Amino acid sequence: MRVIRVETSSAAILMTEAPEPKVKDRQTGEIAKDAVSGEALMKIGVVYIDEGESSLIAVTVPESGVTDGLVVGAPVSLPGLIARPWESVFNGQARHGIAYRAAAVAPGAYSAGQES
Repeated sequence: MRVIRVETSSAAILMTEAPEPKVKDRQTGEIAKDAVSGEALMKIGVVYIDEGESSLIAVTVPESGVTDGLVVGAPVSLPGLIARPWESVFNGQARHGIAYRAAAVAPGAYSAGQES
């Protein structure tokens, strides 16, 4: 599947859910790991606001990319943010969506184009 880089320079990104381990298997509680490095993965919730439109998205970040000083409701930066379309069949039903991943999540600032 294609990986799409997400341009964030003009967007305001606010954290809506604090980082927590990404669960691979809900029945066993197994934590998701990066396929290449084996590092544990975390998920965060953000609202992405750009050009007057907003979207709530979940973003996966490696555990080492979660920095100190994150506050729910505050702006964050997501360096290396990418979007990857996906599709699968679960219990005979076709499902699809977009998975978001960033190299890190760090406290950010409101962009110059946004009012605080």
